[in-house]
Amino acid sequence: MKLLFLCVANSARSQMAEGLARHLLGLGAEVMSAGSAPTRPNPYAIEAMAERGIDITGHTSKSFDSLDATAFDYVITLCAEEICPWLPGKTQRLHWPTDDPASSDPALTPEDFRRRFARARDEIEARIRAFAAESGMGVS
Repeated sequence: MKLLFLCVANSARSQMAEGLARHLLGLGAEVMSAGSAPTRPNPYAIEAMAERGIDITGHTSKSFDSLDATAFDYVITLCAEEICPWLPGKTQRLHWPTDDPASSDPALTPEDFRRRFARARDEIEARIRAFAAESGMGVS
């Protein structure tokens, strides 16, 4: 099964989803992530994943511009308030709205960010586990 996770910056939610799906689904899934305005993986996303023993330090942010949606069995968007990227094609689409843990709010402390990223990670993990159960896939 081929999965593509999409969000805007491909820096937090989709990066965590890619790492979680690879970890949980193992060899049963080919997983990628991308965004409409890619930047770089967020250090708090890397930290949140490390707490689960998943290393995403080698991940890079990728643009969805060159991707063919028909190459994937599922395209899963993670945007909540912002406009998610959209790939044309007949691929099965799922939408898992997840609040963006990244923010430019100067009042947020490092601990606030850690909580926000952990919450987003845990929401995405629960959705991947439910998706795997519904799809008949085993999880690690």
